[in-house]
Amino acid sequence: MRPTARALLLLSALALPVLAVPGTPALAQAPATAARAPDGATNGIVAVINGDIVTRGDVDGRRRLFALNAGLAPSPEVLERLTPQVTRLLVDERLRMQDVQRRRIPVTDGDIAQAVADLERRNNLPAGGLVAQLRRAGVEPRVLYDQLRVQIGWARLLRQILGPQAQPTDAEVAEQIALQRARTGQQEFLVSEIFIPVDDPTEEPEVRRFVEEVVTQLRRGVPFPVAATQFSQAQTALQGGDLGWVGLEALDESVARIVGQMPPGAISNAIAVPGGFQIVALRQRREVGRDDATILTLRQAFLPFATPLNPQAPTPQQIQVVERARALSASARSCEAVEQAARAGGSGRDPDPGPVRLETVQPPALRQLIGGLAPGRASQPVIAPDGVAIIMVCTRETRNQAEITPEVARQQLLRDRVELLSRQLQRDLRRRAQIEMRS
Repeated sequence: MRPTARALLLLSALALPVLAVPGTPALAQAPATAARAPDGATNGIVAVINGDIVTRGDVDGRRRLFALNAGLAPSPEVLERLTPQVTRLLVDERLRMQDVQRRRIPVTDGDIAQAVADLERRNNLPAGGLVAQLRRAGVEPRVLYDQLRVQIGWARLLRQILGPQAQPTDAEVAEQIALQRARTGQQEFLVSEIFIPVDDPTEEPEVRRFVEEVVTQLRRGVPFPVAATQFSQAQTALQGGDLGWVGLEALDESVARIVGQMPPGAISNAIAVPGGFQIVALRQRREVGRDDATILTLRQAFLPFATPLNPQAPTPQQIQVVERARALSASARSCEAVEQAARAGGSGRDPDPGPVRLETVQPPALRQLIGGLAPGRASQPVIAPDGVAIIMVCTRETRNQAEITPEVARQQLLRDRVELLSRQLQRDLRRRAQIEMRS
C-alpha cells in the first residue's frame, strides 16, 4: 500500500522545532484579511458566459481562497495580481458546470458535504473546522463549495463520456507492466504539474506573466498542491498536481528535457507545451524497479491548548497540557496507549495517519525524530502553537516501492485517457462558447 498523502501532510504539520502551526499548508493561518470592496464593487459583472455571469464578488472570493490556502496576506497588490487568471479560471469553470448540467450529471449537497469532510479528515481538522477557518479569513464557504461542485461534476462527466471503454483491458495492463519492467535500471521521476491553458494566442503574453508569477510564489514557499488545486486545468489538480512516478518518455518533449536536468525539490520555469503552459516540480528520482523504502505505521496523540501559545508566557492550562504530554511520553508502552490518549484528549484529530514513507517526511527535523524512534517507544513532546503531540512508531519495514502492480498500471492508463479527454473537451467548450468580458 502506497503511503498516504494525508499521512505526510499531517506529519509535516507536526515537524516543528517548537513552532509552526499544525495544519496542512492548504489550511495555513493567513494574515489578517484586507478590507473588502463595497457591495457595489462586488456585484459588478466581469464576464458573461453563454448567459451565465461571473461577478467581481466571485473573483474576489476565489482570490481570497487562494491567498488563504497559500498563506499569503490578501493585500490589494496580491489580490490584483491574481485577478486575470482567477477570472479566466472562473470562466472555464462556468463552461464545465454548464456542460455538467446539460448532461444532467447530479452533484448533490451530500456530495459537497462528503468532499468537505474528506478535506477536514486529510487536514486533521474536526468537523466544521474547515468552514470556521474560511470564515475567520473572510472567505465565504460557498466559494469552496462552488469549486468542489465543478471538480466533482467534471470528473463524473469525463467518466460518463469515456464509458466502459475507459477501463484498460487486461492485455493493455499486461503490456504496461512489460514496458515498465523493460525499463528496469533506467531513471524515473516523481513529478507534480500545473497546466494552464492558452486557448486564444492573443492571450499568451498575459497567461505567461501569470504563470511566471505562480512560479515566483511557489519558490517563495507557496505549497505546490495548493497552487495546483486552485489553478491547474489538468485532471491531476484533484490530487494537488501529482503525476506520480513517470519516465521521461511519458512527458511532453519540452518538459522531459527540463525534468531530466532538475534536482529533486526544484520547480521549473514556465514551459510552453501544446495548448498552454506547464509548471513541474520534481519531488524525487529513482531507478525503475529499485526503490527500497522504510514504511512506518504510527500513532500520534495531540493534546490541544485552549488558546494559542506564547512561548514567553505560557498559561497554566498550557503548562498542564505539556506536563500531561511528558507523562504520556514516559508511560506509554504501546500504540494502543497512545491512541487511547489521543481519543481522550478531545482534539478530534485522527491518531492514525496511515502508512508513512520515512524518506519523504518533511522537514528533516521531523524525519530525524521519527527515524530515531524504536517501535513501541514514544517521542518527546512536540510543541506547537495550538497543542502538543506525542508520536510512536508501531511497525517498521523495508519495501520495494518501485515494483509496478496491475492496479497501478491500470490507474496510469486510465489517468492518461481522462486527462486527454479533459483537455480536448475544454478546448471545444471554449471554441463554441459565447463569452463577453467586461471591464
